[in-house]
Amino acid sequence: MNTLPTFVLASGNAHKLRELRCMLEIDEKQLKSAKDFPEIPEPIEDADSFIGNALIKARAYAKATGLWAIADDSGLEVDALNGEPGIYSARYAGEQKDDEANNDKLLSKLVNGLPRTAHFTSAIALVAPDGREFTCIGICPGQIIYERRGNNGFGYDPLFLPDGYTQTFAELSGEEKNKFSHRSRSVAKLKEMMMELFPEYKNKILSK
Repeated sequence: MNTLPTFVLASGNAHKLRELRCMLEIDEKQLKSAKDFPEIPEPIEDADSFIGNALIKARAYAKATGLWAIADDSGLEVDALNGEPGIYSARYAGEQKDDEANNDKLLSKLVNGLPRTAHFTSAIALVAPDGREFTCIGICPGQIIYERRGNNGFGYDPLFLPDGYTQTFAELSGEEKNKFSHRSRSVAKLKEMMMELFPEYKNKILSK
């Protein structure tokens, strides 16, 4: 039987770590945090795509730790703005990564009757210690509304109305959002890849 390896998430974000452990149905012993390896410098994300940045992070942690590494990169892409803010979503209005400023800049650009269709993208990279690489993408389409609504979530959630819903990401509960969000869709694909790669993991999931 194939033994399930230990993984490391190339992020120190505690919320993201808890969410991923829950969605993948693995515990803290099987999925480590980047904070467990403070000696590893944070890699520079200078790729021109979400997948590229996710691979940069996963490659760095797989090489430095000798573990299977998981990394994600995500953001908002607005059709009328040629995909902006895209990979610059977190620092759209500057390196201070201010959510309010980012939202203000986005609203200021969507003027003169421009179409407001948009989508969130989540890219995930899984990199093995031997250099094998696997990637997947999850997308959630919707549109940008004219003013903020809701107090949940973060980033552009108050302005994003997902297709088929009357509530923004920031008005939905975390549980409801996680049923169909871009990240939940990419993690579902990651889970399928892990089931193919690791028979023990597949048996664990299917036995529940």
